[in-house]
Amino acid sequence: MAEVYAARRERLRERYTAVGSGAAVISRPANVRYLTGAAPRGAVLFLGPEQPGEDVLLCARQPTGRQDEGRPDEALRVTLLPAPDADAAVAAAGLAVRLGAETIAVEEHDLTVARHRALGSAAEGLRLTDLGRAVEQLRLVKDEEEISCLRIAAEIVDQALGELLESILVGRTERHLALELERRLVDHGADGAAFPTSVGTGPNAGVSGHRPTDRRVEEGDFLTVCLGAGYRGYLCEIGRTFVIGTAPEEWQIELYDLVFAAQRAGREALVPGVACRDVDRAVRQVLTSAGYAEGLPALMGHGVGLEIDEDPQFAPAAMGKLDACVPVTVEPGVHLPGRGGVRIDDTLVVRPEADGGPELLTITTKELLAL
Repeated sequence: MAEVYAARRERLRERYTAVGSGAAVISRPANVRYLTGAAPRGAVLFLGPEQPGEDVLLCARQPTGRQDEGRPDEALRVTLLPAPDADAAVAAAGLAVRLGAETIAVEEHDLTVARHRALGSAAEGLRLTDLGRAVEQLRLVKDEEEISCLRIAAEIVDQALGELLESILVGRTERHLALELERRLVDHGADGAAFPTSVGTGPNAGVSGHRPTDRRVEEGDFLTVCLGAGYRGYLCEIGRTFVIGTAPEEWQIELYDLVFAAQRAGREALVPGVACRDVDRAVRQVLTSAGYAEGLPALMGHGVGLEIDEDPQFAPAAMGKLDACVPVTVEPGVHLPGRGGVRIDDTLVVRPEADGGPELLTITTKELLAL
């Protein structure tokens, strides 16, 4: 993988040197990991003005190589800071001055005002320019090694969810079920949960981002579960809705079928070259035509990778088009206040029709099961 990371750094170097920056400081953790293979807490990547040999990962402590933070590629120099509370970005700016750089590109969207000011003070005479979201743009299309990690993360969430569905659920609290799911993720080899696991029952089912409570699962409830796992830094998610204990009522079947149809429309829209807003429209139109225009989520899906919420975004005003090999979620939901609701969420990879169309990574059944 060392060659892969070196090639990524070189592509970025071409971008910032083309606009006149002599060096770059990468501070966003996901971007550091993408370019080096690791992101120890507080680490910053310095990219030299000319030679790859000047690239340095500056850390407050020696990288551990743990799966959740990764291991730096062997070709990259690692420098430990003199004090554990030293700012690696400030140290990188000083390094740029010593190497004779006149300008340095920084990720302004990741820096606080105070940190940006500290960078300028540490390197008087060095002009700071904005690198923008150049690394995020490089990260958008995944290579097959990255997609392989996402597949494994998807297998883990499928396993954890499948095992939960085989257990007795009635009488257990939302909080208990969420904790059990996160334990199972780790048991199956995940770095950890990709985000706080959401379990909603009864009137809480279908609420986007619902934080589990002490409400207990009851017969006849909708049960909505949304969880995600990380594997070697790559994150995916799944969301499913079930009925507890008895055959579903008519209104539950109708609502579930509607959300399922919306999610299917979104999945079928995932083709290279499609506008992101058109994917959102395909999903949203199914729900709005059934009278559920109010209270819908702002997004009908988004990209995933080293972060659980990346570009592209599926929203009415979203810009850009989809490329092949971009992993995304499609995640519509409808919540009826006081009654509950339905959410269905899959992680997929955009593929051309010649390759079979979108690749579904999360394969837990979407049939409305009575548990």
